[in-house]
Amino acid sequence: MMAAPTAVGVPVSGESMSESADGPDRSGEDGQKRPQFGTRFLTDPRQVFQHNAWDNVEWSKEQEEAAQKKVQENSQPLPADKQEEFDNKANEYWNSFYTIHENRFFKDRHWLFTEFPELAPQRKEPKSPTEGLPDEPRNESSSLEINGDASPVSHTEEPVFPGASASYRIMEVGCGVGNTVFPILKTNNDPGLFVYCCDFSSTAVDLVKSNPEYDPSRCHAFVHDLSEVTDTYPMPEQSLDVIVLIFVLSALHPDKMQSSISRLARLLKPGGVLLLRDYGRYDMAQLRFKKGRCLSDNFYVRGDGTRVYFFTQEELHELFVGAGLEKVQNMVDRRLQVNRGKQLTMYRVWVQCKYRKNQAPLQEPAAQS
Repeated sequence: MMAAPTAVGVPVSGESMSESADGPDRSGEDGQKRPQFGTRFLTDPRQVFQHNAWDNVEWSKEQEEAAQKKVQENSQPLPADKQEEFDNKANEYWNSFYTIHENRFFKDRHWLFTEFPELAPQRKEPKSPTEGLPDEPRNESSSLEINGDASPVSHTEEPVFPGASASYRIMEVGCGVGNTVFPILKTNNDPGLFVYCCDFSSTAVDLVKSNPEYDPSRCHAFVHDLSEVTDTYPMPEQSLDVIVLIFVLSALHPDKMQSSISRLARLLKPGGVLLLRDYGRYDMAQLRFKKGRCLSDNFYVRGDGTRVYFFTQEELHELFVGAGLEKVQNMVDRRLQVNRGKQLTMYRVWVQCKYRKNQAPLQEPAAQS
């Protein structure tokens, strides 16, 4: 494949998440759903402005080196007290973000059903509240005859939680204003489906709940801090079929990522999957950061106070394997987005992952004699 043409930077307002932060818009120019990424290749650089985007664009050695140099130039971290301030006020910054933008910032992510078919209808019927959950000893209701009289025996109630009767449970972490949740609810009409969605920002969750399409019988939105691993979730462990993380893990402090992923893994059923799409190393957004925005290696603060990390495939693999998950997919989506009107090119790098929980618990290694 021929090397990609040289990148030209283009401003995105406020050093915040642009529309393209949600990943590529999977609707084609004629409004029809496009196929999975990786199908439109740029083989002749002279044709770069023929389409709005090109898939799997190969970077030249010079381009890679220029990106590394740019990152290195802006890698001086902010003082520790400033970093602590951004960490302590993270909730405040995200609430402010959603207060300003409300539901106008992101587009609905209809491309998810192509990239992640696990979110599409699975055709499973509702089950009893305890079906599919790990077996636990419990006393059944019964009676015992004592001196000829029937006396009731105490029993333990079956667990009740939002979505308890569902046969297929999806949770999105970092749901924002519902740009993933509402397309799922619209597209997936399985009667056994229940969707959970949570966000660090109470403002975002309020916007989800105020949406006319929010249906408490099919969805439960709640405020949750992913990095606070001791906080409880509204569902029991081993109860979720799918967990979705779309451009959210990158907002956490790197030191909190492993414990957060390990906590989520405990919520998955055996065989359940964790789906992720997030920023990749040397994405255009990373190269655009100016000096004075770096918090630590590949971790930055935007102009609005929100933070972002840029991953490699290897870093994400280590996080998921460290949580006891097995790789199904781990790939880089390098896309060349084009502004044909201004004749500008923009290089985006995203990482997409699917990791599955073991069907059976891992066996402890035998002790050495």
